[in-house]
Amino acid sequence: MSGTLNKVMLIGHLGDEVKMHYFDGGNCVGRFPLATNETYTNKQTNERITNTEWHNIVVRNKAAEICEKYLTKGDKVYIEGRLKTRKWQDDKGNDRYSTEIQCTDFMFLSNKNEDSGNASSQQPEANQATRETTSQPTAEDNDDLPF
Repeated sequence: MSGTLNKVMLIGHLGDEVKMHYFDGGNCVGRFPLATNETYTNKQTNERITNTEWHNIVVRNKAAEICEKYLTKGDKVYIEGRLKTRKWQDDKGNDRYSTEIQCTDFMFLSNKNEDSGNASSQQPEANQATRETTSQPTAEDNDDLPF
């Protein structure tokens, strides 16, 4: 196989609200931090240790609007995407780098107890929006295939 692969799958909790940026032409970008945890027991001290890793998530257009509408700080979410590193300059002219997850698919995992009817209706809308942002066809798009 001569191809390459850049794929990330994360399940974590939002560290903050989704921050939206709107552009001319109707496009938008949403950004939020996502925390994932690793827990293990130190064999010498028998102490449970938890390490938290923070990820910068970037969602675009309709998917970003859905995330802004339904996700809040602390919510659990599944994110699928690819790594992208950006280079930028700080105030002093030094080169800085940021690694982000460019989200291509997501799924809400937190139950919203405020309105049980709303929780069941938000999932299909999120799946539809992420299918629109994904360039790969899904099984639903190929109903006429014999397998």
